[in-house]
Amino acid sequence: MAKQTGKKSALHEKEGIPSPPTVNAKALQQVVSKRRIQPTATDLIQGIRQGDITALSRAITLIESTQSQHLEKANAVINGCLPFANQSLRIGITGVPGVGKSTFIEALGMYLTGLGKKVAVLAVDPSSRVSHGSILGDKTRMEELVKEPHAYIRPSAAGDSLGGVARKTRETIILCEAAGFDTIIIETVGVGQSETAVHSMVDFFLLLKIAGAGDELQGIKRGIMEMADAIVINKADGDNVAKAKLAKTEFQRALHLFPAKKSGWTPLVSTCSAFEKKGIDAIWETITSYQTLAQENGYFETKRRAQNEYWMLETIQEQLKTTFFTHPKVMNALAHYKEAVSQHQMSPFAAAHALLELAKMPND
Repeated sequence: MAKQTGKKSALHEKEGIPSPPTVNAKALQQVVSKRRIQPTATDLIQGIRQGDITALSRAITLIESTQSQHLEKANAVINGCLPFANQSLRIGITGVPGVGKSTFIEALGMYLTGLGKKVAVLAVDPSSRVSHGSILGDKTRMEELVKEPHAYIRPSAAGDSLGGVARKTRETIILCEAAGFDTIIIETVGVGQSETAVHSMVDFFLLLKIAGAGDELQGIKRGIMEMADAIVINKADGDNVAKAKLAKTEFQRALHLFPAKKSGWTPLVSTCSAFEKKGIDAIWETITSYQTLAQENGYFETKRRAQNEYWMLETIQEQLKTTFFTHPKVMNALAHYKEAVSQHQMSPFAAAHALLELAKMPND
């Protein structure tokens, strides 16, 4: 057996200096206590009118909530902001994934803030049909614009909404306008016939394209072309300049096939390089030219009134759907009818009719 000498091994570990706490406990308690205090609708309205970004963000979160107890407060905030809204130019921007929407919006946003504009970007991120999650990475992509004090970027998940427009984007526009933002940019997730949703809430609809991605005329559908007020060929830089010019010519020819717009505006096609920030000034000139024309001939206000009516009807449909699926009798019977339909014991139409009849019955 080894003899015990009582000496400490040279390999022993000395006690280190304890690390200071990474979080200030007092400051943390203050933050937590403030979060527990929910601002009233009046507080949020006042904060929004004063340009408080925190109040604006909290109000948007409130109106995006699907909780029924938040509905009354959300409506109060919207109604309080409504008299101060409708003073902005609303621009919708769409294009296939990879066309450079975020880069283009950042370039346009930085250009506009340089002109003294206040820009709000409502970026709608696609939601996964599997996990139902969204990345919401638009702020990461717009590194310069996110630091600009006269810009506000709000990413929202598209969810199940048609056309890649978040369910409450329309109301969010009102809050941003009340906060003093004079230019609202809405970025959608892609293109298709369902882009009617974003077209119905903006004044100017811009379609982004890239050259050299196959047959330009085959890759776009008639519906989206008819809605576009301008088509911009992005990434016109480097070796792609010649292709962008050719694509511009092809789209200009294609636009002549469509009927004239009610606004009296003739859609224009241009090229730009959002990465090199070239051509952005010409695009803004196109947008302002459209605004001047539409305001002078009265179409600007006529379109906005029609949009208000459209969204009233859309909201009714949405509320009816919510009311139906939250009806106690429907909730209790839905699983039974789903099983009957899946087992071919009942037709989908008969099951739907039976559930609708249940929804007419008073709650117990």
